[in-house]
Amino acid sequence: MNNLEYIKEKMKNSFDVKYRPVQTVLGKATVIFIDDLCNMQMISEYVVLPLRGFGELHPNGGKITSVKEVIENALNIGATDIAKDRDDAIMHILSGDPIIVFDDFEEIIYVETKGFPVRGVGIPETESVLKGPREGFNELIVHNVALIRKRVKNPNLKFEAIVVGEESNTAVAVCYLDGVAPKELVNDIKEKVKNLDLRFIFDTNYIEDELKSQKSLFDTVGYTEKPDEIGAKLLEGRVAIIVDGTSFVITVPYFFLENFQMPDDYYLNKYHTNFNRILRWCAFFVATMVPGIYVAIITYHFSTIPSLFMFRLAVSRAGVPFPTFVEVILMMLAFQFIKEAGLRLPQPIGGAMSIVSGLILGEAAVGAGIASRITIIVVALSTLSYFLIPKLYGALSFWALVLVAFSAAFGIPGFLCGALLLLIQLAELDSVGYQFLFPIGSINEYRFKDVVLRGNLEKISKDFIKKGDEK
Repeated sequence: MNNLEYIKEKMKNSFDVKYRPVQTVLGKATVIFIDDLCNMQMISEYVVLPLRGFGELHPNGGKITSVKEVIENALNIGATDIAKDRDDAIMHILSGDPIIVFDDFEEIIYVETKGFPVRGVGIPETESVLKGPREGFNELIVHNVALIRKRVKNPNLKFEAIVVGEESNTAVAVCYLDGVAPKELVNDIKEKVKNLDLRFIFDTNYIEDELKSQKSLFDTVGYTEKPDEIGAKLLEGRVAIIVDGTSFVITVPYFFLENFQMPDDYYLNKYHTNFNRILRWCAFFVATMVPGIYVAIITYHFSTIPSLFMFRLAVSRAGVPFPTFVEVILMMLAFQFIKEAGLRLPQPIGGAMSIVSGLILGEAAVGAGIASRITIIVVALSTLSYFLIPKLYGALSFWALVLVAFSAAFGIPGFLCGALLLLIQLAELDSVGYQFLFPIGSINEYRFKDVVLRGNLEKISKDFIKKGDEK
């Protein structure tokens, strides 16, 4: 079976695969490509036309006798070469590169003329900023690589391509700054990506699951849609992983403190940024601790409440048929329903629906005697605090419920036990072998001026070290 017959057999029953016969001085050839994945104008001008008349293009005026001479003297296009074998040629077709198959030669030429539709570089919807770059990654891996290279113009910036997925054959790029990223980390990441035993991969989450060595609601692998954030992390010694087909790029190692750092922290006034970071830390404690403390005090430690406030609280709870624990759980679940509905609905009505639902639900719950006003305030404040640290939303919403349950069972001692379990969970986590809580609890000096509060940008730029220097 010759090359053309083999490819036709493999690509049969695919109406979008086109075969364009061309008569050349090397005999009959066939240009094979997939419609809408290639630039048709480039194929016509830089592939078909040169093939039909390239006999006159030999530099010595002699006759072209090999496929290699076709590449050197006929094809006026940037990237073209000979495919490794038949299967490699098919992969080029599926990737948007036309191939040239000669009837009398075994070599197969591929030409890069990709032209499939892609989403333009836009503003990341999940990471809005008040000031700073607004470019975001899209779903095409070569565009994402270009966005990173535009910011980090360093010859030591490496992108190593790996094909993952037996059936999907998805392109994955492992990105790192040679000489800055630890070699052990780079080799470990590349080994794990190469050994992925998957039939298909369409998103970075397939790789994230492999890089997470422990089961936890806390993300130990970072992700972002912003090229400037990836550039900064690469300069700190991280490793980035780009997957073709998704606009999110993941980075490792990832540390707990990064959840409190927002993309525009380095583009705004330092004092304003530090004030916002303090607010995020307060939001972390409010979202996690306040519902549990409220349940513990109302259920077991009523005497600790000032008498005037206790009287108002008793009046507010008069007629509520449920214990405080059930009341808080019901309201927390109700707010979760509203939040999920707001996310899944079309964007123009999702936000308005969330606001209206929250107002109606709170007023209706109080009017029906299902919940007291103080409970609505506590749960609403806790839910609102989640959104100041969006990357911790899933973990904090779960641990808030756990602390409420412990508090309902044992009061303040139970709340403290639940808080201790949360601290133990954070302390035992690691990100590809590096402490998740680094530099908290580390005996090593941490010179990078960006821990809880942001330092001067000059010191951050000149005096940084790799955050993952110590395991």
